[in-house]
Amino acid sequence: MKVVIFCGGMGVRMGEATQQIPKPMIPVGSQPILWHIMKWYASWGHTDFVLCLGYRADVIKQYFLSYHEALANDFVLAGPELQLLATDMDDWRITFLDTGIHATLADRLVAAKKHIGDDPVFLATYGDGLTDAPLDHMIEMLVESGKTGLIMTVRPRLSYHVVSADGSGIIRAITPIRDADVRINAGFFVFRSEIFDELRPGEELMEEPIVRLAERGDVCAYPYDGFWEPMDTIKDKQKLDSLVENGLMPWRARHG
Repeated sequence: MKVVIFCGGMGVRMGEATQQIPKPMIPVGSQPILWHIMKWYASWGHTDFVLCLGYRADVIKQYFLSYHEALANDFVLAGPELQLLATDMDDWRITFLDTGIHATLADRLVAAKKHIGDDPVFLATYGDGLTDAPLDHMIEMLVESGKTGLIMTVRPRLSYHVVSADGSGIIRAITPIRDADVRINAGFFVFRSEIFDELRPGEELMEEPIVRLAERGDVCAYPYDGFWEPMDTIKDKQKLDSLVENGLMPWRARHG
């Protein structure tokens, strides 16, 4: 199954970290977060990737062009002969698609259409978040639902509070947003090819096409309360780095 990864944004909230490299190339541990995302999909058997590039596309291309399996895996060196004890991407197929710096997600998805081909169902995600969600269940839910799209939803990770007041302005309840009946888009999608019939030039994926599908009851949610971490800020990166340093990587559970 094809996996479309949106890698074109500038990641301005990451500050200086993205002045020289695109956000998907910011390292988590020793490898870019993009590599971790792709490893997660590969662990479920999905190794045909379409990378929708934009800002500093050259950095992403160069990383994969110069990638050396021995730097990320155990190996035995016997004289001049190198024997890998494991491999990362020897069976991966990666399409590098320059979709422009200022393109919307819908525009990037349209550009990827010809590379998805006749596949009736495909996967998509942003290039800045990690999860250990059961991808096979997500795909199964979409297929059985008959809907055009599925979005993984999670509880907000923010520390804000929801304040409920009556008509006179008297506060009646204060609830941590994590405990409120609120869920947000986690950025992991399963789509049928019919999604392309809904896309219009210049639209934002979540603001127009998905809204139209939702209004028709043609998109379903996959609520997930397990591990999910976005990398929106330097603090988020530090949290993910800490997990790697301590050997606690839920997103790697399927491939050790």
